[in-house]
Amino acid sequence: MTTVNNFIDKISNEQTALLPAVEFRGEIRIVEHERDIAAACKTLAEQPVIGFDTETRPSFRPGVTFRVSLLQLSTPTVCYLFRLNKIPLAKPILQLLEDRRVLKIGADVAGHRRSLRQIRHFRDGGFVDLQGIAPEWGIGEKSLRKLSAIVLGRRVSKAQRLSNWEAATLTDKQQLYAATDAWVCTRIYEQLLRTPKKPIRK
Repeated sequence: MTTVNNFIDKISNEQTALLPAVEFRGEIRIVEHERDIAAACKTLAEQPVIGFDTETRPSFRPGVTFRVSLLQLSTPTVCYLFRLNKIPLAKPILQLLEDRRVLKIGADVAGHRRSLRQIRHFRDGGFVDLQGIAPEWGIGEKSLRKLSAIVLGRRVSKAQRLSNWEAATLTDKQQLYAATDAWVCTRIYEQLLRTPKKPIRK
């Protein structure tokens, strides 16, 4: 007898809001000097799986958009926040984004890659989009918040999403929000892999 996964297809905002919050408990390292890029990328390149996300300063005026401000790449214990408004999208970062051996797990990967390509072009490799694979487990939701709620039973806070990601210094709350968004992608991915997929109805 095979066990079928018990993930629900959809979850409401109200149900999601009742869940306990999930937070990254590891170390957060901010990379805002060019000299620190290579060492951070070397550590990340040694990982088989890392979480991936970006943040962009919100625009509250029609027709005004900003370039991506932050690239988050997280191991299970350390999350690196690359402040792209202060440092270049340098070669070691591009090599990591192109490395097929390092799986980079995110949600709406295509959107984040588009934002990064507005700074510099690269050929991506090794990306896994949770939005693309979730339907294999019968999950219809797309947002990271809802995916976390369904797969982990935990709520991802969105309180800092519209804060200024180009501020001179990122607040502790911004850092935790950004790190959690990247790291939780790997938690969701690992939980999916541990769960039998939903059989396709003939």
